[in-house]
Amino acid sequence: MPQSEKIQQLAEVFERFEREEIEADGLCDDLGAVRDQDIARAMAGLSTDGMSRVVDVLPDDRRAAVFGFLEPRAQYALVERLGETRARELLEALRPDNLTALLEHLEPEEGEAVVRRLSPHRVQQALRLLGYPPESAGRLMTPEFIALRPEWTLAYALEHVQQHAGRSETIDTLYVTDAHGRLLGWTGLRKLVLGAPQSTVESLMDSDPVHAVVGDDREEVARQIQHYDLTALPVVDEGGVLLGMVTIDDVMDVVEEEATEDIHKLGGLGARQVSLRGASILDLFKKRIGWLLLLVFLAIFAAGAVSAFEETLEAAVVLSFFLPLIIGSGGNAGSQGATMMVRALATGDVGPKDWLKLWVRELGVASALGLTMGAAAWGIGLFYGGTMLANVVFLSMIAVVVFGSMVGMLMPFLLTRFNLDPATASAPLITSIADIGGILIYFGIATAWIGVTGASPAG
Repeated sequence: MPQSEKIQQLAEVFERFEREEIEADGLCDDLGAVRDQDIARAMAGLSTDGMSRVVDVLPDDRRAAVFGFLEPRAQYALVERLGETRARELLEALRPDNLTALLEHLEPEEGEAVVRRLSPHRVQQALRLLGYPPESAGRLMTPEFIALRPEWTLAYALEHVQQHAGRSETIDTLYVTDAHGRLLGWTGLRKLVLGAPQSTVESLMDSDPVHAVVGDDREEVARQIQHYDLTALPVVDEGGVLLGMVTIDDVMDVVEEEATEDIHKLGGLGARQVSLRGASILDLFKKRIGWLLLLVFLAIFAAGAVSAFEETLEAAVVLSFFLPLIIGSGGNAGSQGATMMVRALATGDVGPKDWLKLWVRELGVASALGLTMGAAAWGIGLFYGGTMLANVVFLSMIAVVVFGSMVGMLMPFLLTRFNLDPATASAPLITSIADIGGILIYFGIATAWIGVTGASPAG
């Protein structure tokens, strides 16, 4: 059975438990072979009371692990719902990077409520990580790692790892630092286990470690981990002192979040992410209404463009039949161009300096697309209105597709030039601009045709 179906079945079991159709003992038996991540995912659709009931029946050694895999909003709701002792236990058990993620998703007063439940050490640790810029390597890293010294023997290093393994998120990758904490290199646990006990750490050390500076953007961190096939990336300050590490599970979360954010922006849904399963009607309304209201005002310009060609429409009413075809084609071409450019910029496949080369290439592609689509539209125009209408539709289709493609391709680069997220060049915005331009182009060509030939395009 696919994992998604198993999680769905578990979610249904939780809903029955929430309705008190299943006893706690029966639920515990069902959860024995279920992974912590799957339990957290299946809990997503429950109410706060339902999640609290599930958490209460979990074994002590699993409760904190499941809590760590919940979404930040669900974690906060549970903290407020559970008793002080239980809430404090769950918060204290969170890894530093997960605690940071929770706090940065909360409103200030909510964050204060969480901080009041933390020990002074955890508060200091959380505030230090929150002091780094948003979406930086510092916010993403965990400060819990194991550092070795280059002069240690492998036997002593292994003993050190065994003693401190519990305080590090991973021990597969081990970093080597000098007496001042500066990063010198890294080695793997496998090398320590298989090496001669009297050999030194320095003899097995990679002395040119790939690393990130604490202020680097988290997307750059993700690209480095992907490019070099790493499971963890060390994070240093400007002086080279090792501050923490970013692990691959954190990077996977970043990749998913950034991809979701870009897709939502391209769809005109904004950057604020909500769980579709657990979102309220108000949450979904607020997420979608902003762009839709803006597009209403943009549509006024489209209506104004149509009214400006009232005489042309009166002379050839058949032109209105082809208006959706023409402007729709321009919007579609623009959306395609914007989607490709936003993705290429996000992955680093292209950079802002590549805009001219890509513009020339896109102009060639758009022209070929316009000619092909124009030829198809010419046949339709010939059938419905004769040669003159077919010619107007043919020329308009070429011009509109080229215009829409150019807008879609250039808008992400323009936004990048002004240090704005290129994903803001959303499909609805591109489509609206292409619609207005398409109306002006279509009726402009039709008006010029009538003025030159003295005959209606339908004639």
